[in-house]
Amino acid sequence: MLEKLEGALPGLTRWRVPGGRGVDWGALEAGLGTALPSDFRSLAEAYPVLSIGDFLMVSLPRPGGEASWAAESRNDEILQDWYEMEDMEDYVPYPRPGGLISWASSNCGDVFCWRTSPADPDAWPVVVRTDNGDWNEFPEGVGAVEFLAGVYGHTLDVPGMPENFPGDRPEVLGLGEPDD
Repeated sequence: MLEKLEGALPGLTRWRVPGGRGVDWGALEAGLGTALPSDFRSLAEAYPVLSIGDFLMVSLPRPGGEASWAAESRNDEILQDWYEMEDMEDYVPYPRPGGLISWASSNCGDVFCWRTSPADPDAWPVVVRTDNGDWNEFPEGVGAVEFLAGVYGHTLDVPGMPENFPGDRPEVLGLGEPDD
């Protein structure tokens, strides 16, 4: 699946980490309280945090930062605020059963999540809350990588996103690890 994303975003490959990044998935998932989708794990092993088109930030855990990534995901302030303001339709933030875990955001306030139901993380649907408050859920089995490949390959539309999203041939930046 990474090849499909790299085909949609050719500038991505220059940021690939040969041999993987060495994220401690056991520690991260123990801290989070759940496994994560395998496509996301593959993406996080291959790439650092990504900025796409100076618009979308894909939050990938970094080696040594697993506990922090897990804690931020369990205590996502944005999702919790929306929940408390009753602005989540029928969604709830994780760690509530079936709750949302954010994995990307835009500089306009759009948030990209998984709904942690069903039990198999590889079947978790992607849910997008646009900055105008629209909620869009994509079919089960369309994980983060396939979702990004579809969006940037212009085969998947996200209603409510800015008119120029995703743009043509957006620049991809890999945001390095603190000890780089």
